[in-house]
Amino acid sequence: QVQLVESGGGLVQAGGSLRLSCAASGSTFSSYAMGWFRQAPGKEREFVAAISKSGGSKYYADSVKGRFTISRNNANNTVYLQMNSLKPDDTAVYYCAASIRGSSWSTHGYDYWGQGTQVTVSS
Repeated sequence: QVQLVESGGGLVQAGGSLRLSCAASGSTFSSYAMGWFRQAPGKEREFVAAISKSGGSKYYADSVKGRFTISRNNANNTVYLQMNSLKPDDTAVYYCAASIRGSSWSTHGYDYWGQGTQVTVSS
């Protein structure tokens, strides 16, 4: 079992930056690939970024490539999402997720989810 708690969301103007954190507890963090997803009102949850168990491989949705950076610190059981050049279209609840099997673009590939943190980008 893994418990995930996101933090760092908030209100920011377009062009600004935020860094999301996801703290994990309850199991060996380095055994899990980690992902970030987001869900805007009325839309399905969508993939944002993923990182392998060691941190050596990273994957991004085309919509955030070049603006967002995923990273992890296995020593303190935390995964991060650095978000730069934010746009109003990035407004959503952001969720982190853990997968014992490995990185995935699909929500079905993840075993545990956090409660989400709201990111609002004003124009």
